[in-house]
Amino acid sequence: METLLLWVGRLAGLSGVLLTVVAIGLRAAGNFFPGGFQVGTILQAGIAAMVLGCLSYVANLAERTQKHEHLS
Repeated sequence: METLLLWVGRLAGLSGVLLTVVAIGLRAAGNFFPGGFQVGTILQAGIAAMVLGCLSYVANLAERTQKHEHLS
């Protein structure tokens, strides 16, 4: 489970950063509706993916802490 949470965190964080950078680039270029979506929607999807990544890492840390407490 730790490995799954770690990879979910990494992939979600990376995709969130990429979506955020794309949204910023599109907005800076003056493109407000790429592909039928508002740039704000793309930005929110990027933020949501980064939050998912952070929560996955926190869950991973909590799981590790619980394992270490039971061993001692």
